[in-house]
Amino acid sequence: MNVRKRAAMVGLGGQATGDHLPGLAQCHLAELAGVCDIDAGRVAAVADAHRVPGFTDVEQLLREVRPDFAIVAVPHHAGQKVVASCAEAGVHVMKEKPFATDPHEAAELATLCDKACIELMVTVQRRFHPVYPAALGLLEQIGAPYLVEGRYTFRCPDPAAGWRGRAKLAGGGCLADMGYHLIDLLVWYLGLPDRVLATVSAAAAPEAEYDAEDTALVHLAYDSGLYGSLLVSRSAGPKTERLAITGPHGTLAVERGAVRLTDPAGQVVESLVREPAWPCPSAVLIDRFCRVLDGSAANPSGPAEHLPHAAFLAAAYASVATNRPADPKEFLA
Repeated sequence: MNVRKRAAMVGLGGQATGDHLPGLAQCHLAELAGVCDIDAGRVAAVADAHRVPGFTDVEQLLREVRPDFAIVAVPHHAGQKVVASCAEAGVHVMKEKPFATDPHEAAELATLCDKACIELMVTVQRRFHPVYPAALGLLEQIGAPYLVEGRYTFRCPDPAAGWRGRAKLAGGGCLADMGYHLIDLLVWYLGLPDRVLATVSAAAAPEAEYDAEDTALVHLAYDSGLYGSLLVSRSAGPKTERLAITGPHGTLAVERGAVRLTDPAGQVVESLVREPAWPCPSAVLIDRFCRVLDGSAANPSGPAEHLPHAAFLAAAYASVATNRPADPKEFLA
């Protein structure tokens, strides 16, 4: 009989209460052993509800609870310090995206995990959803891609709210936050572009004060001749999530929980749909991470896989600052 691994939840915002704590309740291989947040009132409420010890200091939690791993869902600017504390304690980490706020931090975190011999897995859910790996398997059927179009949008009623409205704390705006999932698919399927040209704006709520972009458009170009764009917005509804890749033999389109392969005339050749689209993604991720820790499964979302993401974002924001194309490969730490 397998003994469940002990998990600590660090950060008790919406991601934790809406995804990770319910996921822990449904997963098969782990159980909640303690919670931590800088908000003492929030800690008391969650700890009491789940009947586990609560802490406002992560190092105290790691000493007293001694978890097997920590699920880290803190504001982006605080992630490095929490991961460093976990590494020092020899505690593995399942981390909410993004992996890091810039390439330098990404390289430091990768080295830190390697030296401490801890596993770190970034929670990019699409890597663990059966439709998205299936799409990768279908990609070869369209021939050499020449066009890629990505869109991820939804309507956030207050883009200025909380730390996500401040670029310094968030490491960027919608492109670095929700856009990270689209970037992950792009890098996973097609690799890093050779050039990006980005434009961003924070104009959806002119009466509010915020500097983290609510909308971003990134033009992409590969030396192979592939080109296209990504549009990301947390102010423009309706909610849409789609990545379409076109080649001489057709188009592969991946949407939320579905993939469709069409011929050049637009006729469906093959489609795959998962229902429901997201049964409980956090539970799946947690169980997978437990298997990674047991050595019975590979980690498809470790630090090395996310160094390109940090480079992509750094190049995009450099392009915004200079109004010129930038090469993401020059930002690989």
